[in-house]
Amino acid sequence: MSADNTFMCPTADTSTRIVQAAEKLFAEQGFKETTMRQITALADVNLAAVNYHFGSKKGLIHSVAEQSLSPLCDAIDEGLEKLGSKSSAPGLKDLLQVLAVALVRVHHRTDYSLAVLMRLLDQAYRPSQQDLQEFIRQKYGKRIAVFLHYLRENTRELSEREFFWRLHFLMGSVIFTLSNMHALVALDQPNEREEIEVETILLRMIPVICAGMQAPEQGH
Repeated sequence: MSADNTFMCPTADTSTRIVQAAEKLFAEQGFKETTMRQITALADVNLAAVNYHFGSKKGLIHSVAEQSLSPLCDAIDEGLEKLGSKSSAPGLKDLLQVLAVALVRVHHRTDYSLAVLMRLLDQAYRPSQQDLQEFIRQKYGKRIAVFLHYLRENTRELSEREFFWRLHFLMGSVIFTLSNMHALVALDQPNEREEIEVETILLRMIPVICAGMQAPEQGH
């Protein structure tokens, strides 16, 4: 096994090795830029094995997406359930803390999970990715809708259109920050080698996002 393959569990089955290889390459290079040849070489399998287990690169992307989206939604569900045990409805800060905890869980799953999730969310915004959008909607739409419902309850003073834009400003800030956290830390501390703590970054984001979501809607 080559040095590039050492990140994978040597006893993993074929489908797991393929997903691990794809996740690493997608995180480092992106979905479009990563070729099937690169994935099969890193996983030490042939193309027929990928087609057998996943049908196509599109099917493989969906399987990789599940590796991050499922634990994300599981953690959000658990967080909302805990908030639901309180007598009062969850506030905006509580909801954002639930999201932060969920993102941290994804981050701790593997070295590549959070980067893959950020690339996945960025990819899903592109008009050409209708298949990916539909996959996310079908598999996770109902679960995500519960979180969005609570978020909307905290922003009733906003019009539907304004809420739409605020929500996507929120998503954009999270995707940009977590996709570029190494560069941002380097800019913040150019002469220091500081260990990046995703938890710390997210805690800094919560009050900013709260302020943005709760800011008065501007007149037109």
